Amino acid sequence: MRAMIIKELRLIRKDRRSFFFLLLMPILFIAMFGTIFNSAGGDSSSVSIRTIDQDQSAASQAFVKQMQGIMDVKLESASSLNDQVDKMKQGQFSAMLVIPAGFEKAMKEGSPADIQLYQDPTAQTELAPIQAILSSISSQYREQKLTDVLLAKGDSKEQAEQALASPIQIKDVATTSDHISYMDSMVPSMTVMFVFYIMITMARRFFDEKKTGLLSRIRSTRVKPLQYLVGMWVPFILTVIAQCVVLFAFGHFVYDVKLGDVAALTLIVLSLSICGTGIGLGLSFLVPGEGAAMVITQVIAMGGAMLGGLWVPSYLLPQSVQTVGHFLPQYWALHSLQNIIAHGAHLGDVAGPALILLTFGAAGLLVAFFRLPGFLRSAAN
Repeated sequence: MRAMIIKELRLIRKDRRSFFFLLLMPILFIAMFGTIFNSAGGDSSSVSIRTIDQDQSAASQAFVKQMQGIMDVKLESASSLNDQVDKMKQGQFSAMLVIPAGFEKAMKEGSPADIQLYQDPTAQTELAPIQAILSSISSQYREQKLTDVLLAKGDSKEQAEQALASPIQIKDVATTSDHISYMDSMVPSMTVMFVFYIMITMARRFFDEKKTGLLSRIRSTRVKPLQYLVGMWVPFILTVIAQCVVLFAFGHFVYDVKLGDVAALTLIVLSLSICGTGIGLGLSFLVPGEGAAMVITQVIAMGGAMLGGLWVPSYLLPQSVQTVGHFLPQYWALHSLQNIIAHGAHLGDVAGPALILLTFGAAGLLVAFFRLPGFLRSAAN
């Protein structure tokens, strides 16, 4: 069995297609998403809005300056309103703020000073933070106005502040470790998704052995079915472990992903490796050919990623989809990895998910064990 393990490891090392699916492709995905979504990090300047100041007054300029302290404000010429609206309709940006003429006059008179927010109704996700910021600035202006009224009536500044203080205070209670970024979620997601592509390599190896006649010769040796399966299985487990190590190391050194408890992370990586390769082992003896294995692997990897919350957080999915996701190994692998990285989970916290992943792997081994005799007979024929 040792010779079989060494042989498989050498063959896997020479397999360039496996290198592409297991390492190069996930690294490209991580780098692509990291470049697109992580470049801005948590900087508030990532919220951007085009602004046209038609009033050109001290009050309008003060309003613009206040916005610039919170988000990226791109000032446009007052005469370009129609051109900017046309660009918005073409999808070049999602929102534009217009401070109309008479803004300062209305404020001095105590009348409502209207500000126009042009918005693309198809981009509500991008508009939400802009609307929240504008609402906050509006509240600040309202509080300042009330303060001035109270001071004019003879109240002291302390009395005015006490009168305007909210009776409710909201305190933030963090449930995650410090410095959590987008990539702390993306790296585990991509790692879990691409682990299951090992099934393509596994199916190809078994069908290659069938074509070359090696499986036929195995029947005449003293190698027992379970020994053969384990001898073929272990190299792929080691391959997936190496894949996970490389991807997490890439995320840690390139994107500063915090790995958390290394012992807990090791347990999940080992369990995930056994799970993915165990399912691949069973799949290799169920499908009629290499082409079918590739199609089914795509369904398992991509479908599991979608239903298991690898692409979109599970809580955003419909309840029925969330229920289905709880029966998939991808959900438990990602959930436990995120708990380790984001919530500081330890060995005891991820023991349950690890057991579930190991159960999937054992089920795959069991299927392969019972299907192997028929596979060997077909090879002999």
